[in-house]
Amino acid sequence: MFPSFTGSARRPRQVNLSGRNSNPFATTPSSRQSPSTQSSQNTVAHAQAERALRQQERQRPPAATAIQRSWRGYRGRRDIRNAWRRQWDAREEAAMVGRLDGSDSIPYNSEEDCLEQMKMLVHFATPREKTDWNRLNHFARRYGSVRQKPTAASLPKAWISPLLQLGKLTVTMLNSRTPSTSPTELNFLLELLRDIATSIPCQLTSYSQQYYGALGSIARERGTGVGERDWGTLHDSIVALLEPTSARETTAYAGFASQFLHVADLPLEILNGLNGNIRLEDLAFSLDDLLGSTPSNSENLFHSRNQEELLWLLAYFIFFLHHVDHQKGKGNDALYVTILSKLTSHLATDIASRIDSSSFISATSDDVSASSTLSPRPPLPAFVRDQILSLVSQDHVSGLLAQAAVLANSNQESSVSLSKPASTLAVYALTLLRAFPRRGDEIRTWLYLGSTTDKSAGLGSAVPAIKYYYHAGSQTAIYKLIKTDPRNAIGLLNPTAKRKVNLPSLPDRKEQWQIILLFLELYPIVLRVMDDEEFLSGAASSDVDESWTRRSALTLSQVKDLTLFLKNLTFCMYWYASEIAGVEEPENKNSIAEYFSGNQASLSENHPDARSSKPHDSTIASLPGMTVSYMKGMVTGLLRMIYERDSRRRFLPSDHWLMTQWFEMDRFIPAVVQEEEEKHKIQESYSADGDGALNDQGDNEAEEEESHDNLIGTQRTQQVRNIERLRRQQRKVSRRKYLESVTPRLEILQNMPFFIPFATRVQIFRQFVLVDQIRRRGTTDADMWSLSMMNPAIGKHRAKVHRESIFDDAFDQYYSLGEGFKEPIQISFVDKFDTVEEGIDGGGVTKEFLTSVTNEAFNSMSGLDMFVENDQHLLYPNPTALDERKEILRQAGLPEGSPEFNEETRDLLRRFEFMGRIIGKCLYEGILVDIHFAPFFLLKWSLTGGSNSATRESGYRANLNDLRDLDEALYQGLLQLKNYTGNTESFALTFEVTDTLFPSDRPSSYPPSQTPIPRTRELRPNGANISVTNANRLVYISYIARHRLSIQPGHQTSAFLKGLGTIVSPSWLSMFNQHELQTLVSGTADSIDIADLRRNTSYGGLYVVGNDGKDHPTIHLFWETVDSFSDAEKKQLIKFVT
Repeated sequence: MFPSFTGSARRPRQVNLSGRNSNPFATTPSSRQSPSTQSSQNTVAHAQAERALRQQERQRPPAATAIQRSWRGYRGRRDIRNAWRRQWDAREEAAMVGRLDGSDSIPYNSEEDCLEQMKMLVHFATPREKTDWNRLNHFARRYGSVRQKPTAASLPKAWISPLLQLGKLTVTMLNSRTPSTSPTELNFLLELLRDIATSIPCQLTSYSQQYYGALGSIARERGTGVGERDWGTLHDSIVALLEPTSARETTAYAGFASQFLHVADLPLEILNGLNGNIRLEDLAFSLDDLLGSTPSNSENLFHSRNQEELLWLLAYFIFFLHHVDHQKGKGNDALYVTILSKLTSHLATDIASRIDSSSFISATSDDVSASSTLSPRPPLPAFVRDQILSLVSQDHVSGLLAQAAVLANSNQESSVSLSKPASTLAVYALTLLRAFPRRGDEIRTWLYLGSTTDKSAGLGSAVPAIKYYYHAGSQTAIYKLIKTDPRNAIGLLNPTAKRKVNLPSLPDRKEQWQIILLFLELYPIVLRVMDDEEFLSGAASSDVDESWTRRSALTLSQVKDLTLFLKNLTFCMYWYASEIAGVEEPENKNSIAEYFSGNQASLSENHPDARSSKPHDSTIASLPGMTVSYMKGMVTGLLRMIYERDSRRRFLPSDHWLMTQWFEMDRFIPAVVQEEEEKHKIQESYSADGDGALNDQGDNEAEEEESHDNLIGTQRTQQVRNIERLRRQQRKVSRRKYLESVTPRLEILQNMPFFIPFATRVQIFRQFVLVDQIRRRGTTDADMWSLSMMNPAIGKHRAKVHRESIFDDAFDQYYSLGEGFKEPIQISFVDKFDTVEEGIDGGGVTKEFLTSVTNEAFNSMSGLDMFVENDQHLLYPNPTALDERKEILRQAGLPEGSPEFNEETRDLLRRFEFMGRIIGKCLYEGILVDIHFAPFFLLKWSLTGGSNSATRESGYRANLNDLRDLDEALYQGLLQLKNYTGNTESFALTFEVTDTLFPSDRPSSYPPSQTPIPRTRELRPNGANISVTNANRLVYISYIARHRLSIQPGHQTSAFLKGLGTIVSPSWLSMFNQHELQTLVSGTADSIDIADLRRNTSYGGLYVVGNDGKDHPTIHLFWETVDSFSDAEKKQLIKFVT
């Protein structure tokens, strides 16, 4: 028994107000909050819930009262409207014959009756009531039957407000119509709307957005039975608000442009009818406002309309531009060009990817590839395509520049600078180049053929486009700033860069860049068709008897001034690439080697520094596709074209191209070698990550392989592959840009080598070879490498060659080595009796082998015919070699595409590749060979496209002057065609070219061909039916040059350069021009300094200089004999002893 027992077995109630758990054995909550906190929160939450419930109970009666009040109001308004409907029906009962079933109506007895019924109708009619649609349709019939309707001039004031309300009601009814609405009913409402717009156009203009929105929706449903009469009524309704009756007509044009002109497939009846009623300038002003407002604004067409609707808007505007009578208002060509620029700029990517490619010439090296898409886009509608293609015509493009004079004259009174009209036309021309990449050459040529007048600049009456845009560009602040100091270009290319200069305001900077960029696009076209005589004779005069090309030539002082600008701009884009791209410098700035040393995993994409320093490619002047990378390639290509012309015929000082003042030349060579090593490490680390090298060859092969797997049912798989491929390409582009930003010296050497003296570049080249030898062999001593290798490996580099067939034996035994041909080789010569010639190969035998192989392979008399000579006895790949081999195989009965046929053609290309390896081996080992190549062929060694993103712009481009080194007769003939003052159609030339084949290079098992075989090819699609005229002869000349220099010898040249690049990296060769490369191959043509040779000669044995400091008598006799040698004999001596 418990002493506290009270007689009751019921447990007493315990109230715990502390919130603590009094049970020591209770489970501890898993929550982070304590039990006391949870209990307190539950109590508060419960109290809040009760409070909300009480508040809801208090609000329930007022809410019910409000609902009841709203319902009573709605019911009252409904009853009033119904009463008005009964009253309106009662008044119309006589005319309706007792029903509202669409029977014929009679006009009102008086204007007062019509006005009274109109006022009542607009008060009760609503789209939600079906009977109101019938009432409005009935009123439209009675109103339309009135013979004399009130006009804007005779309309009483009492009619204005009811008519405006009736117009809004009609528009609302049209927007809410149902599919069951008959065309007849729709036509009556359109007639009513037309009559209202004719009566009160000024008042209804404020409602133009909804007005043209309703008309647009009707036009969009034209397939539901709209007849010819209905199109006429619709046309009248459209133009009713566009009549020039008030200052508010621009508001009507804004509604017309934004709500109606995007409707697809408007019939020609409507468009032709609008031609005589539209004021094009008012439409352009409205479009300019709609396209130029804030992008986030809902009124901005770029924000409110999709791409398809904007394409139709552009097509209709072009149609009106071609057909509207410009005499109806003051012409404003600058405004029209601005509208076209804005629309085409926004739609450039869509146009380029969807327009029919069959109408264009075949893709060239100047193409700008359209953006990749994951699925094919549908082609443009026929009307849209035809209208857009009308922009790409010679009359239209060449006529653009003629408008500059009008614009400039109109701006003289307002003191507007030359840059305003020039930039207006520049942005449009640049947009055309982006939207039509496959016709870039044609557009540039047409612009080049255009002219304007600029008396203020003192350029004469007819100013060529090149001079006009050079004059406009050289006046800009950007041009002057960059020409003064290359560092000024940093902030001009990237406004967010830390380094700042006194920049022009943002709008001015965009306009100035647009002018400069168009000049940079046009000037390469001029250089490709201008011969050296015309280039060097550039003058400020504009004699009408001179050819247009000669009149387009800049003076040499202007060219020198231009090169200063281009040099500084290019130097900035390479040297300060990290600042322009927004890449931060690594924290450890002691040296690049210290930054990149260590674990290669740190160089991968996951490296924090690489990830935080991801570069971006900004757009210049807000132009689509005009990125810093594209501009870098374009400027690099242009500057190299001028440098090549200067290296061919010197017109600038010898030190003009150097920029050594911006480098620490005493440390330049070690720094470049170090950057080359680190670049190699980065590429190896990227390959280890599984993305491969930084070139695009792997991606191209993958694309070709995937193109054959487009099977039914694999669309999802293909899409995933495409996404992965795009991601891989993006990673490689990002890494390539990052690599460019951390190796600026190497980038300058590979793209702008003439900034550095030739002797310095030769030392760098030899250092690159030395480092590569150490990387591959571990030593530069060939004997040490041979001893360190096992016999089987050395065996691959040993060969026996017969002196009667050196090239064939070398090809059979060494072609399979590939890159291993870099290693030391051991040669044993075999005479005609099959006896091995005794000798120790200390380097001399290898040298004799290489010189013998080159003499046989490149000798045009050897019978190989793989290389041919020009008139100056300079060598280049036989352009017809591959075609001749194929022709022989066809004559032998081998079907084209058969395994044997393909093997024979591949064998020829492998021989070209091996010849490239032989020359590369000579360069790699520092062995001079007496082989002289044509300059245009050597240019292809160095112009490999650099290593930037715009490789095509900085790669080799065929031009008229290079044809002189190929075929002097062809060059002179094209020169006469270019400068011919008569009608070139009299020559009966078409866009075709005939190649003559002489199949003498043949396999021994196939018979020779007895006669030359002509082969005719078209230079462009349907070229046989396109005559060469004065207008397109420059395009014809450029196509001939491209065919002869690039296309015809393309396979042979690519195979040779592939072999050459196997031994010597193409980036090393890009450090030299064509003449410098010839020096590396065969040595200099200068006289040999025998005194310098004597001072640097070492003697041994008996002939060591004695204590008296005098030479041995035999040595005296030797040097006396050498002094008597001719230059050819001295060169042979040097060749022997070295």
